[in-house]
Amino acid sequence: MSRKRFKTEEIIQHLRTHELNLSRGMTREQSAKTIGVAYQTLTRWQKEYGGLRVDQAKKLKDLEKENQRLKKLLADAELDKSILKEALEGNY
Repeated sequence: MSRKRFKTEEIIQHLRTHELNLSRGMTREQSAKTIGVAYQTLTRWQKEYGGLRVDQAKKLKDLEKENQRLKKLLADAELDKSILKEALEGNY
């Protein structure tokens, strides 16, 4: 069975629905079942997106993507530096 990937906007909407379900007296497990996800997934979403608005969540995802890109660039630069250092020492 394939996993469904939810967009940030959908996750935030599901979290709002979950909060409404809880205020109506549903249990957490029942609320997760009506949304169509596991309770653990809902808990993970609450940790990551709890209290965020859609625009804030989009900005967070963009920053995470930029951070990954910069980490990759830094790793490449460190590798190049290491290669040059070895070449200068004559240990190749």
